[in-house]
Amino acid sequence: MKRLGMRRVNIKRLALLLMCVAAAVFAACGRAVDEPADGHPTVRVAALHGPTALGLLHLMDTHDRGLAVLEYTFEILGAPMEVPPLLVRGDVDIAVVPGNLAAVLYNQMDGAIQGLAVVTLGVLHIVDATDEVHSVEDLRGRTIFATGEGATPEFALNYVLVQNGLIPGADVFIEFRSQPPEIAAAFELGHAEVALLPEPFVSNITAQFDHLRVALDWTEEWNRAQSNYGLMMSVVVARRDFIENHPETVAAFMEAYAQSIAFMTTELDAAAQLAVDFGLIGNANIARTAIPRTHMVFITGEEKQRNLNGLFRVLYDANPQSVGGRLPDDAFFFIP
Repeated sequence: MKRLGMRRVNIKRLALLLMCVAAAVFAACGRAVDEPADGHPTVRVAALHGPTALGLLHLMDTHDRGLAVLEYTFEILGAPMEVPPLLVRGDVDIAVVPGNLAAVLYNQMDGAIQGLAVVTLGVLHIVDATDEVHSVEDLRGRTIFATGEGATPEFALNYVLVQNGLIPGADVFIEFRSQPPEIAAAFELGHAEVALLPEPFVSNITAQFDHLRVALDWTEEWNRAQSNYGLMMSVVVARRDFIENHPETVAAFMEAYAQSIAFMTTELDAAAQLAVDFGLIGNANIARTAIPRTHMVFITGEEKQRNLNGLFRVLYDANPQSVGGRLPDDAFFFIP
């Protein structure tokens, strides 16, 4: 199994360092020792364990095989709040984060980051143990177990419910748990009948319990509730100084990332094996089911700006602090 985490040393860079030391002068190298031979800096990327990292796997594999155009380090993190310190300290240049966290980071860092692209739409699904949920209306009177309290999943859940005439706390009741395994235990004990969960846990839990089925794709329900903007779940952000100092590197990264997502969405068998090899999903069969449900995309430019502005407005109206207290202005959106 390939190891997740920072890979800071490789043969190419070690050879370069030795050359510089032997020459004993900086001019003999013609550039800083932390840059590959083509003049691009090493791109330091962070993402979260789960669907936000899936689109990177082909790029990570290409890099491991020595075929990537740029040099990279990749760090796959366990929780969203591990990302901000890395960006603030300048330990990473680019990060893939939940949509609302992108807005929070922009506001908290006084505009020191920009949004490059949207890379997943909604990864949320309603899982049903009763075989009675076939529409949002069928959730009336039920208790929905969910994760993501205070974040995009909660606000996306509430928004779609309200748009369908269901008031949380009156027509539908929501029980939040901190982690998906807690909801799996509730299903096993018979305490839960319906849950809103993200992939790839949806595919894991439905494989674990034969009586569970995927009843509703929440991305589709979001689109039915309104057709102006999509449910943007994962956003690529970069430090503004990195974008300004290395525009050609950013452009090359964007192209490579788009190619990686294209591979992960079209070469399903190979993509599933990469998800296993990199430790994101434990079983290739589950990965083949989960990957299409993550709705991987690569949305940039004005389309990105329009969709994210719509999402940020929904989040702000629900709770201003969910986007850092104010809506991001136009300077948040990187449009080359």
